[in-house]
This record gives sequence, structure tokens and C-alpha cells, in this order.
Amino acid sequence: MTTDSQLPVVTLKPKKALPFFSRHPWMYATAMKTISSSPEVGAEVVVRTHDGQFIGRGLYNPQSKIRVRLYSWEKEQSLDREFWEGRIKSALELRRKLFADGPAMKACRLIFSESDGLSGLIVDRVDDWLVVQWTSAALVTRQAEILEILQAELAPKGIWLRTERGIKELEGLEIQDGLLAGEEPPRPLFIEENGLQFGVDLVEGQKTGFYFDQRENRKTFAEFANGSKVLDVCCYTGSFALNAAKQQHCKQVHAIDSSHTAIEMAKRNAELNGLDSKITFQQSDAVQALEELLASGERYDLIALDPPKMARTRGGLNRAIKGYVRMNRLALELLNPNGVLMTCSCSGHVSHDDFEQIVARSALEAGRTVQIIEERGQAADHPVITSCLETSYLKTFFCRVI
Repeated sequence: MTTDSQLPVVTLKPKKALPFFSRHPWMYATAMKTISSSPEVGAEVVVRTHDGQFIGRGLYNPQSKIRVRLYSWEKEQSLDREFWEGRIKSALELRRKLFADGPAMKACRLIFSESDGLSGLIVDRVDDWLVVQWTSAALVTRQAEILEILQAELAPKGIWLRTERGIKELEGLEIQDGLLAGEEPPRPLFIEENGLQFGVDLVEGQKTGFYFDQRENRKTFAEFANGSKVLDVCCYTGSFALNAAKQQHCKQVHAIDSSHTAIEMAKRNAELNGLDSKITFQQSDAVQALEELLASGERYDLIALDPPKMARTRGGLNRAIKGYVRMNRLALELLNPNGVLMTCSCSGHVSHDDFEQIVARSALEAGRTVQIIEERGQAADHPVITSCLETSYLKTFFCRVI
């Protein structure tokens, strides 16, 4: 065990300690007053108040704006293999309670970064493979032991690495996507969700290959599909479209995405589930497609609008809000009276209040009266931790047009 007196000490500026006593894991460089040495990326450090009071232990990265990621608030708790093993086992225990031996246990998020006390690590399970995403260069220095623990606990056939756009630059990460352990995944892998089969491409699919966070929202969306003519905008590989088309009395579904690869996978998923006769697919920019559908006189009873993250930084928020308003306005104009729009934002920088205002402004610009009839968030395998409310990122509103 490494005692806290043997570690480099990060001392905070006065009046900067409260978030960290509240167990927020991100200590930005602007909060730091001094450091007792010049530790390398991934070094374990102790964080103290300006007058020397112990706060916690974390991993240091001199190249990141998040200078320290805090993991332990116990003075004698080293960030050793036993610590990482305990955190990983705790995360897996939650998923086993949620899904038991059901199909979702092989199609879920196993580790959700800050929410599981493992800031900087995301692990998804897709069939018998794991896909890992690092968002912390400091935590990457523990990759070997973390992968060993995952292999011991889950015995996957393989572990594949995916890196989110922009993270390499933000963190000073020097890693390449590819195989980390075991066998390369087939392309595609197949999973089951809500009684449907989906092909998932771990190698070239968006993010980690599939959006498990919308699992329950897809079920709710499908409940509105009977008797409906449906539009799925930013459909990716067709998950909302297929859940709607599966409903016996769903009239028809039109699905749009800008990615040729995603559309081709969506078509194969529709064929796999015997739903290709009920769904048409279109490769197109979302806004352009919405404008063309509106101009042609098309109208729908049910619309899914689930765009990719539009605000990656706080500085991009105003531009993102304008984009959300434009898309939502067009979608509202395309709805028949009593129609339902399911609109989503996965941008963490867009708050719940921001998104309510986006819907309100879109309704005003569309000249429609809109009721928000249900608000939903991310699935339970993407838990929100109260010490880091930034983990509550997904806003999904079901809106009825009167």
C-alpha cells in the first residue's frame, strides 16, 4: 500500500475544494495552486485543500484541462489492482441485477465512466465481445490490469478499442483503435433487443457500435406506432424504425440517415427481422430531407428525431441550440394533428431546461401547440451518479401536437 505521504501532493487554491469534498471526480487545472513534484501522466497523487486537509486520491495528467481525476476519498486507499477490481465488480453486479441472464446482458453498457466510479472508462458488451473506450490518458496507463480484470470476470472472446472523436487531442492520448485482446469481432455481430435482432459493427459503427442508452425509449416509441405513419430521422442502423414497424398495425415507416454505411446496415436489419416491406430508407442530410418532405406535402403521425451530439463543447452551445430548433421546427410542421414527436438530445452541454426551451421555441416557430406528454432519460445501465450530474446527458421528450 502506498501511503498518502509518499505521493505527489496537489494543493488547491482557496475556496476551490467544495466540489471535491462532494466527490466530484474532475479537478480542472484552474483549481490547482501547486504540485509538490512533476509527476508523469497517470501518476497517483493526493489532493489537499490550500491549508493541507486531505480530500482524495486521483490520477494526474499534465496535458489535460482535467488535471486530476479523483477516484478515492479514503486516505489509506491506494489506486492499486485491488481497487480497480472492486470498482469493476461493483459495476458488473449492477448489470447482472438489471438483466440477469436475459438478452440485454449481452447487449448493454457494463461500465459507464464516472457513474461507476471509473472516470475515463466506458465498456460495452456486444454478444461475446467487449468494446472499450478511454476518455482519460491517465487511466489508460492502467489498461493492462483493467483488461486482465475484465477478462477474468467476463471471459470475452475479444476486446476491441474505439476512441471518441476529439479525445486524443483533449487528453494527449496516443492510442489506435483496434484489437486489445482475444479474437477480432465478426462484422457484424448480432444482438437481441426488444425481441428484434440487430447487426452491430464494432469496427466502423458510430461510438461503440450501438446506442444502448435508448433501449427503453425505443419500447415507448413503439407504443405510439399502431395506426401510424412513421418517420425516423437520424435512424443510424434502424433501431427506432424497426421497433415501430414491428407493431402489427403500424402503417409504414420512412427512415433517414446521412451515413451510407448506417443505411446499408439498417436495410440488412430490416431484412433480418422480416420488416423490409414496411420500411423505406433514404440516405440524406437530415435537415435537407425534412425540408424536402415538407415541401412535397408528406405528413406523419409519429416522428423520431435523435440526432448525434450537436454540442461537443460549451463554446458550441449556441450553434447547437439553433440546429436543434431548426430540426424540431421542421419535424413539428411535418406532424398531423394529434401526432407525436419523440425528440432527443444526447449533448451533455444542453441542459434539461435548455431542451425544454428548444421545444417551446420550435413550437412557436412552427405555429403549433405542443404538449410534452412524457420525459425520459438514459437506460438503467447508464446510471446517473449524484456526485457528478453531468452523467445525466440524454433528454428524450415525447411531444403531442394539438
